[in-house]
Amino acid sequence: MINRVVLVGRLVRDPELRTTQSGKSVCDITIAVDKRIKPTDGSPTADFFRVNCWEKTADFVANYLTKGRLVAVDGRLTSRKFTASDGTNREVVEVVADNVQGLDRPRDDAAPAQAAVTAGAPGTAASEDEFDPFAED
Repeated sequence: MINRVVLVGRLVRDPELRTTQSGKSVCDITIAVDKRIKPTDGSPTADFFRVNCWEKTADFVANYLTKGRLVAVDGRLTSRKFTASDGTNREVVEVVADNVQGLDRPRDDAAPAQAAVTAGAPGTAASEDEFDPFAED
């Protein structure tokens, strides 16, 4: 039997890191994954998945990822049943992540990258790191 899921989406909110009574780190995130075919009836254009990360993966997610970041999640599906505060029985399906990777750069890095693009504009001197041997003089 195989229980494997791979998702690529954006974090809906900042990760929430906590520690269990036994001392293990756990981090809960929610990611939005765009649907391949956009609905025409006005329903949401993304599916939302709850993801649980444990120990080193949880620490990585909490320290390096923030709301809006594009992430790849590799893990397995798990389901659990519980009784809600109103007494109704509920079931939830979640992803338990084995690996989470950030696929884009933090937004704070956008300003230096934009500066590098404008540095090569006509009439400006390029640094030796930006030297283009094929550029016309």
